[in-house]
Amino acid sequence: MVAHGLLVKATGTVFTGLVGVSAYEVLRKAVGKAPVHRAAVTATEWGLRGTRRAEVAAEAARLKVADVVAEARDRIGDDASLSVDPVGDDCCS
Repeated sequence: MVAHGLLVKATGTVFTGLVGVSAYEVLRKAVGKAPVHRAAVTATEWGLRGTRRAEVAAEAARLKVADVVAEARDRIGDDASLSVDPVGDDCCS
Protein backbone atom coordinates (compact mmCIF):
# COMPACT_ATOMS: atom_id res chain seq x y z
CA MET A 1 0.00 0.00 0.00
CA VAL A 2 2.79 2.43 0.91
CA ALA A 3 4.77 1.41 -2.17
CA HIS A 4 1.75 2.11 -4.38
CA GLY A 5 1.37 5.64 -2.98
CA LEU A 6 5.07 6.28 -3.41
CA LEU A 7 4.94 5.00 -6.99
CA VAL A 8 2.00 7.30 -7.78
CA LYS A 9 3.85 10.33 -6.36
CA ALA A 10 7.05 9.42 -8.21
CA THR A 11 5.16 8.99 -11.48
CA GLY A 12 3.53 12.39 -11.07
CA THR A 13 6.87 14.01 -10.32
CA VAL A 14 8.55 12.39 -13.33
CA PHE A 15 5.67 13.44 -15.59
CA THR A 16 5.84 17.02 -14.32
CA GLY A 17 9.59 17.07 -14.91
CA LEU A 18 9.21 15.75 -18.45
CA VAL A 19 6.57 18.36 -19.26
CA GLY A 20 8.80 21.10 -17.86
CA VAL A 21 11.86 19.96 -19.81
CA SER A 22 9.84 19.62 -23.00
CA ALA A 23 8.36 23.10 -22.59
CA TYR A 24 11.82 24.53 -21.92
CA GLU A 25 13.30 22.87 -25.01
CA VAL A 26 10.44 24.07 -27.24
CA LEU A 27 10.76 27.60 -25.89
CA ARG A 28 14.53 27.57 -26.28
CA LYS A 29 14.29 26.45 -29.90
CA ALA A 30 11.51 28.91 -30.70
CA VAL A 31 13.16 31.94 -29.14
CA GLY A 32 16.68 31.13 -30.20
CA LYS A 33 19.95 31.70 -28.49
CA ALA A 34 20.68 35.34 -29.37
CA PRO A 35 17.62 37.00 -27.76
CA VAL A 36 18.24 35.18 -24.49
CA HIS A 37 21.87 36.28 -24.52
CA ARG A 38 20.90 39.88 -25.31
CA ALA A 39 18.35 39.85 -22.51
CA ALA A 40 20.94 38.51 -20.07
CA VAL A 41 23.46 41.17 -21.11
CA THR A 42 20.82 43.91 -20.78
CA ALA A 43 19.78 42.70 -17.33
CA THR A 44 23.42 42.59 -16.23
CA GLU A 45 23.97 46.08 -17.63
CA TRP A 46 21.03 47.42 -15.61
CA GLY A 47 22.38 45.71 -12.51
CA LEU A 48 25.83 47.23 -12.99
CA ARG A 49 24.36 50.68 -13.55
CA GLY A 50 22.26 50.35 -10.41
CA THR A 51 25.28 49.19 -8.43
CA ARG A 52 27.36 52.09 -9.71
CA ARG A 53 24.65 54.60 -8.76
CA ALA A 54 24.37 53.05 -5.30
CA GLU A 55 28.15 53.27 -4.83
CA VAL A 56 28.15 56.94 -5.86
CA ALA A 57 25.29 57.71 -3.46
CA ALA A 58 27.01 55.83 -0.63
CA GLU A 59 30.25 57.73 -1.19
CA ALA A 60 28.41 61.06 -1.25
CA ALA A 61 26.65 60.17 2.01
CA ARG A 62 29.96 59.12 3.58
CA LEU A 63 31.57 62.42 2.60
CA LYS A 64 28.64 64.42 3.99
CA VAL A 65 28.83 62.58 7.30
CA ALA A 66 32.60 63.12 7.42
CA ASP A 67 32.05 66.86 6.85
CA VAL A 68 29.52 67.01 9.69
CA VAL A 69 31.83 65.12 12.05
CA ALA A 70 34.78 67.36 11.12
CA GLU A 71 32.72 70.51 11.71
CA ALA A 72 31.46 69.19 15.05
CA ARG A 73 35.02 68.38 16.15
CA ASP A 74 36.13 71.84 15.04
CA ARG A 75 33.37 73.46 17.11
CA ILE A 76 34.44 71.68 20.28
CA GLY A 77 38.09 72.48 19.62
CA ASP A 78 39.10 68.93 18.82
CA ASP A 79 41.52 68.24 15.98
CA ALA A 80 39.48 67.05 13.01
CA SER A 81 42.20 64.80 11.61
CA LEU A 82 42.66 61.32 12.94
CA SER A 83 45.99 60.72 14.61
CA VAL A 84 47.81 57.56 13.64
CA ASP A 85 50.72 56.31 15.67
CA PRO A 86 53.13 54.76 13.13
CA VAL A 87 55.31 53.28 15.89
CA GLY A 88 52.38 51.62 17.62
CA ASP A 89 51.08 50.14 14.38
CA ASP A 90 52.52 46.65 14.06
CA CYS A 91 50.37 45.60 11.12
CA CYS A 92 53.00 45.53 8.40
CA SER A 93 56.33 45.58 10.14
